[in-house]
Amino acid sequence: MAAKPRIITATFAHETSTFTPVQTTWANYREQRMGYLQGAEILEKFAGTGTAIGGFIQGAEKHGFELISTVFANAHPSAPTPRPIFDEILGDILAAIEAAGEIDGVLLELHGSMVAEGIGDGDGHILGAIRQLVGPDVAILAQLDIHSNMSHAMVELADVLIGRETYPEIDQVERSIECTDVLERILRHGLKPTMALHQIPLMWGTNQVTAHSPMREAIAELHRIEALPGVICGSLATCFPLADVPEMGASVYVATDDDPELAQRCADELAAWVWERRAQWHSPRPTTKEALQVAQQEGKYPVIFADAWDNTGGGSPGDSTGMLRTFIEAGLQDACVLYTVDPEAVDQCREAGVGATLELAVGGKSSPMQGKPVSMRAEVVAFSEEGRFFYSGPRNHGLEKVMGPSAHIRQDGVHVLLVTEREQPFDTAFAMSMGLEPRQMSYIGIKSAAHFRAGFEEFAGAIYNVSEPSAQNPESGHVRFQNLGRKVYPLDEI
Repeated sequence: MAAKPRIITATFAHETSTFTPVQTTWANYREQRMGYLQGAEILEKFAGTGTAIGGFIQGAEKHGFELISTVFANAHPSAPTPRPIFDEILGDILAAIEAAGEIDGVLLELHGSMVAEGIGDGDGHILGAIRQLVGPDVAILAQLDIHSNMSHAMVELADVLIGRETYPEIDQVERSIECTDVLERILRHGLKPTMALHQIPLMWGTNQVTAHSPMREAIAELHRIEALPGVICGSLATCFPLADVPEMGASVYVATDDDPELAQRCADELAAWVWERRAQWHSPRPTTKEALQVAQQEGKYPVIFADAWDNTGGGSPGDSTGMLRTFIEAGLQDACVLYTVDPEAVDQCREAGVGATLELAVGGKSSPMQGKPVSMRAEVVAFSEEGRFFYSGPRNHGLEKVMGPSAHIRQDGVHVLLVTEREQPFDTAFAMSMGLEPRQMSYIGIKSAAHFRAGFEEFAGAIYNVSEPSAQNPESGHVRFQNLGRKVYPLDEI
């Protein structure tokens, strides 16, 4: 090993829904999120940012690693990646690793729930290809999303896997630095990781926010396991429930120092703790209309209604209309909906111009399952051709994002942000760039499961998780599993 270890880094991440009508194309990788990056431009883009790559950069500097960046490919959640695209990206990563020459380790950002056409375990396939190239003696470590569907192949092919411990996921930097800390112990101190996996027959429900009970206690139990002698690290994966693959389900994975029996015993112990409390991870979701009645009785403002089933961060189209229709029919004042994906309505706003009032059919265009479009007579308050802004909250802090052509419209007291690119609101930065200050609203509708909390919870009076018809809502009857091959709670009684 060189005095300055040479470490490869790569990102190939996709949270894959097998139920969404949103197809995955090269545009998802090349034009959305941060684009398709290669080589040194990755380090330039992510240095100093609150991201997984930003954390790898910090950790490499901390331990004196030479970080060799290869490929950054992180598409927005959508349907399975077509095999030719998957193979090309993986081929680019493998070619870059081979061109780097002798290396001492690999640091990867994966998601943990990738599906490609014909490959149910995309992450395991990626790890297998890299392991075959670098051989058995080069350490491979990866940071994973908390919503991973873990496979035995993933655990067997990597030296160490480290999942995020927060939801909203704001600990990417910390987990990446943890990866580099473990890699440093492997390279310089003779650490010999042994990993074990326990797959739980559980689809984790709504109760996943790690700052709140009961999830807070689950993370505390994880930390208790991690503090045991001989344990390197452990992780809880709550699963990504919109993937019809055999691995779908929650799991625990633990790494120990050259003690596979201890690793398995710890994974089994934490998995049993989770399983005993399986009913606690699920809570019912009311409709927006039902939640609105309760919210107005309680009077804690601003009140946030979060629709997880139309969360673009889970692969949904982002144009369901149930929440917006409820706001309009209720005649709410100081209300807003963040965001509705509707390029057609955006084009109409561009043509009309800022200050114009026009008739619009908003949302409901991607699929009949998303609900019928809402008829609005709205004023164009603001328009942006690029939708360019910088995240200001704890998630992706300092990173630039482009939402594409976007419009801020208003009908009476209801404001709507129309966007072209699918994204959930991690913080208030984009809204404020469009002249909308969510803190001044009484009612905030958000298409997100939990990530919005990182930027909104600190000023919210109340938050309600709601359910509206959409292509990915299990209550709509569109989500049917055929490939699990086992019983999973609460889909089945166990």
